Amino acid sequence: MPYTPSLWPVSVKAVALDSKGRVLLLKNEREEWELPGGRLELPGADSPGDDSPERTVERELREETGWTVKAGPLIEGGVWIYEPIPGRRVLIVTYGCTVLPPDQEPVLSHEHKQIGLFAPDEVPHLTMPQGYKEAIAAWVGR
Repeated sequence: MPYTPSLWPVSVKAVALDSKGRVLLLKNEREEWELPGGRLELPGADSPGDDSPERTVERELREETGWTVKAGPLIEGGVWIYEPIPGRRVLIVTYGCTVLPPDQEPVLSHEHKQIGLFAPDEVPHLTMPQGYKEAIAAWVGR
């Protein structure tokens, strides 16, 4: 029997803080708060594609929030497996980001239901996956 490798979707996410140290979060269709980000794009007729996970994070932040960011390092502990629905697993890869400029107000795109800026001490009480909470705490505590 031939070997068939398993394929996992990969989602690159960003922890981005505004000038007041608040973390940017988006509410999805499952009524969960999540970090902004998305999947790497393949080259196609409408897009040259993404050349790195860092550029993907930067593009996704612009599209989802209007923020320009510089993707920084991978967050220690920020690579984890999430199962948003039973049987569907996604590899999450999280980067710390610098917002340029940090006092710009984010703008909600059509991709999410709500946008919010939260103080780090508010994050543990939000409805969101634990992996996101841990990545936020790691970036804020660096």
